[in-house]
Amino acid sequence: MVWIAVGALVGGALYGLSGARLEAVSLLTQNSQLVLYLLMFLVGISVGLNREVFQKIRRYQLRVLVIPAGVVAGSLAGGAVCSLITGLSLQQGTAIASGLGWYSLSGVMLTELAGAHLGSITFLSNLLREILSFFSIPWVSRHLNFYTCIAPAGATSEDTTLPMMIRYTDEETVVLSVFNGVLCSALVPFLIRFCYRFL
Repeated sequence: MVWIAVGALVGGALYGLSGARLEAVSLLTQNSQLVLYLLMFLVGISVGLNREVFQKIRRYQLRVLVIPAGVVAGSLAGGAVCSLITGLSLQQGTAIASGLGWYSLSGVMLTELAGAHLGSITFLSNLLREILSFFSIPWVSRHLNFYTCIAPAGATSEDTTLPMMIRYTDEETVVLSVFNGVLCSALVPFLIRFCYRFL
């Protein structure tokens, strides 16, 4: 999955630099908002297919919100600190971090809100978060605890990094991981817009 994402990024960059214009690619870039809606629809389908997860989540009651709240708070705090280091504004730093690892959505959203430069930074930083989570989850599971493994994954804990959760944690953590991913994925569009426009 990581190699596919990196390959797609490199292929897109080479296509842009080549000056070639394919009708299918132009159609996708002109309708990026529709592509985003399709992505969100597909995430909704994956949520709906996991009915047993919702039954297990009821047992946790409000405690189930602690992990997603920590993921969001930690990500925004990290974005604020990085904005000081990189010279970006607080709005830009927190908006980038609001992607929570969902690089495809956040990159396009920030491109539309702030231009290709910030969109590219958003895409790469959230892609890097996902890649790093693949390497950090095994270490975190051994040296900290299973619940902490959910934090680096962010919004991807319900899909691309879920196999890592299944392999290195237990069933309870996997259930919480799916819930965290669903909630974080739902929050990403709102967090990006809020941070970029109001912070």
